[in-house]
Amino acid sequence: MTKRTLFALLAALALGGALLATPERTGTADAAPGTTAPADTAEGATYVFRVPIGTPDRAQELLRQGFDVLEQREGDNLFVLGDAATQRKLRAAGFRAEVDSVLPKPQWEPPRQRDSNETRSASDINETYYGGYPTVNAHYAHLDKVAADHPDLATVVTYGQSWRKANGDPRGYDLKAICITKRTGTDCQQRTDAPKPRFFVMSQVHAREITTGVMSWRWIDHLTDGYAGNTEIKSLLDTTEVWVVPIGNPDGVDIVQQNGNSPLLQRKNANTSNGNCSGTQIGIDLNRNNSSHWGESGSSSYPCAETYRGPHADSELENRALQNLWTKLYPDRRDGGPSNPAPADTKGVMLSMHSYSDMVLFPWAYANVRTGNDSSLRSMARDMANMMGYRYGQAPEILYSASGGHDDWTYDKLGVASFTFEVGPASGSCGGFLPRYGCQDGFWNEVRPALMYAAKKAKAPYGGGSDPGDPPDCSTEAWQSGQLYHPRSVVSHDGSEWRSTWYAWPGDEPGVASVWERIGSC
Repeated sequence: MTKRTLFALLAALALGGALLATPERTGTADAAPGTTAPADTAEGATYVFRVPIGTPDRAQELLRQGFDVLEQREGDNLFVLGDAATQRKLRAAGFRAEVDSVLPKPQWEPPRQRDSNETRSASDINETYYGGYPTVNAHYAHLDKVAADHPDLATVVTYGQSWRKANGDPRGYDLKAICITKRTGTDCQQRTDAPKPRFFVMSQVHAREITTGVMSWRWIDHLTDGYAGNTEIKSLLDTTEVWVVPIGNPDGVDIVQQNGNSPLLQRKNANTSNGNCSGTQIGIDLNRNNSSHWGESGSSSYPCAETYRGPHADSELENRALQNLWTKLYPDRRDGGPSNPAPADTKGVMLSMHSYSDMVLFPWAYANVRTGNDSSLRSMARDMANMMGYRYGQAPEILYSASGGHDDWTYDKLGVASFTFEVGPASGSCGGFLPRYGCQDGFWNEVRPALMYAAKKAKAPYGGGSDPGDPPDCSTEAWQSGQLYHPRSVVSHDGSEWRSTWYAWPGDEPGVASVWERIGSC
């Protein structure tokens, strides 16, 4: 048996197992054009519909009409989440809509409803739903504990209020971030002349994307628990500030966690001041509301649409609070039109985690136009995608155009190298919005090396102003050690030296990766 064959077998075993919340494929992907799907829709069920789109204009029409278009694309097919009435509306609007999968109904006991979310206790760190997913209060208790356990490394920051809290609703929350670095002098202060570069990670901007909050939780623990004994982590935190917002949309997450017996796949925030909407239709899509090409593509003006962009750009408190934080952390290094680059010596990286579709995305998302820093952004995206086994590209290249997103905003307004991860597959083992909690180990093994890579790139994401020249000729022979190796390597430049990285899975621990690096010539 070859190493590659053995690796594939181990990977399959590591990811195997039927999941309670995995979408059940109906087989319509193979249906001939014009045929009827083999599964009929029934009232009360939730479906993913496969919708063929011949042109980008048709994709934009689908989004403008307010359908819940998922971050998923296969060839010319997009996918829409909805019920039997959604299929009828799609067909009435002139779209083919066949059932691609049926979503099971996972159930969990909702966490205790509190009179107020103003205060927490240390025990809240153990509050979970759906088999282990931490609640908003658990995330915030976790931040408090990390800061208490590691006062030399971690600082918790309150950077704003959610819509509910700002409007007097006791169910609302503060907006929380944590800064992680080996603290000296002015570290973790909100000033643009900070001596250390900054890597910013956020998750659960779309509330139903529950995997992403777990990734942030584990990233925080990976750094703080690993500082004392891991030289790579120590080197990173000695030289870099890492900022994490584990829950970017706490009101929306509260809607998800409190409706376990009748799961509500809430995407938007909880703003009820626009339109006469109900259920998951309330709110504004925070990832369509930012003032970077707002309203130009991939969103709807209909208040009850899942991609409702809001009454005007930056209308939402959650986004204005994030933007205010970003402008205190990063200097403005980019001016002018879409093709104007940020200077080569710009520091900092911003990463927004979403799910699902196994993608790494980078600006621009609003249109199929390349940024002035496309080569560097594309190279970083390729490296991270190779580490995770994902696809990479601009959203219009591999998904669809969508304006008003967070990664477009931070690049547009500040010149920060910005990316989006779409974590997890669309279907199959551990697919969909609600994978069982046990799937998180596999996702974390994928995401962890890419997060470390991006964090280390924060000091010079655009190359530091110098031409690194040609990469060294690195090959597997440089890494013989009796281990079982991933069939791909990543060769990258961090602004000062070439780095070749191979990812190895020890034969007796399938799915658990260790990282081997060689700096300079192989």
